[in-house]
Amino acid sequence: MKFVVGLVAILSAQSALAFTVSNDGARRTLSRCYGTLDGKAIDGEFAPVNNMVLIKLDAKRESTDGGLLLSNKVKVKKNEGMVVAAGTGKVNQETGFKVDMQVAAGDKVLYGAYIGSQVNYNGDPHVLLQDSDILVKYTGEKLSMETGEMLLDNVMVKVQEKEEESTSGILLAKSNSAKAKPTLGEVVKVGPGRFAMNGKLMGMDVEEGDMVRFRDFAGNTVEIDDEEYSVVRMNDILAKF
Repeated sequence: MKFVVGLVAILSAQSALAFTVSNDGARRTLSRCYGTLDGKAIDGEFAPVNNMVLIKLDAKRESTDGGLLLSNKVKVKKNEGMVVAAGTGKVNQETGFKVDMQVAAGDKVLYGAYIGSQVNYNGDPHVLLQDSDILVKYTGEKLSMETGEMLLDNVMVKVQEKEEESTSGILLAKSNSAKAKPTLGEVVKVGPGRFAMNGKLMGMDVEEGDMVRFRDFAGNTVEIDDEEYSVVRMNDILAKF
């Protein structure tokens, strides 16, 4: 009896357990459960396929970097987290070329807004999305310009803020301007590029230090060291100078 109890305790530390008992109560089977998905036990490993990525979401920020507690109204949850598992890569259906995954388990990432499928895995919120939806990955505890790495054809731009002026010459506050967000800025980080159908890596047409103009409403805002940047795709950049 002590041996059975000890065995159950050891197995329980690694995974959940499921018991099946016959009508007469004499037979019992012990099966391994690989965790829970949306509150239900699953009996196999939960593994993303193709170029899908499973990301465990970061919790909401409870305080500012200076230690001040945030009220419930101003707590924010960024689109970031840590990669738990990743697929094997995306295969082009016409050429058969396979693009290797851009991230691996343990990487910390930021991804675009309103992207992916939300799931509850082992009691914690996760998101399933394509690796091409990831904006930037980084190492360490905090994203910085030194630890951040752009993926595929993503470009990080430090946008230029400019004051708006009314027809009468009066300067308007940013909050009073209904125009689109700035679309002009300096390139600060560049991804390696995107793969063509034949597997060839297509180079980027911009480099760090270039000034660029990109499409209105393109890109996602990323905050690094209290500075805001826009991450845009190469095909959303219209011109450089």
